[in-house]
Amino acid sequence: MSCKSMSRRHTTLPRQPPRTKPVTITQAKQYLGKAEEFLASAKDDLKQGRMIAATSSAVHAAINASDVVSGVRSGQRSSGESHGQAMELLKTSGADGVALAKDFARLVALKPKAEYDPSDIAPATARQAVERAGRCVAIARRVLASRT
Repeated sequence: MSCKSMSRRHTTLPRQPPRTKPVTITQAKQYLGKAEEFLASAKDDLKQGRMIAATSSAVHAAINASDVVSGVRSGQRSSGESHGQAMELLKTSGADGVALAKDFARLVALKPKAEYDPSDIAPATARQAVERAGRCVAIARRVLASRT
């Protein structure tokens, strides 16, 4: 086979399975503690008019809440590069996981703007992010309480 024909041939790598890490109930409690702390920070930042920080903390509250729900329901959390993998794991974590995934998806979509983009975050967007994070943390509390 000539070099020319080899360069035209495309090889598709097999899709890698989602990377996960095991989660114990003790670790799920720790993730809930982190989620609660990020949520409290988000609320404080919102009150102080720090919209970027409020939004970023809301995102991190939801990420930790998702680790609680998937950890309790499946015994694992996503450890992949993509938050999409965490969302897929949530969707297999029962009705609570599906409910959390809705707010999680909207919050994770704000992460690049809150953390990497130089532009501001509108107050209404930050308020909505904190509300969504509050729902995520409430779901995580309920799921963990059902197991302890």
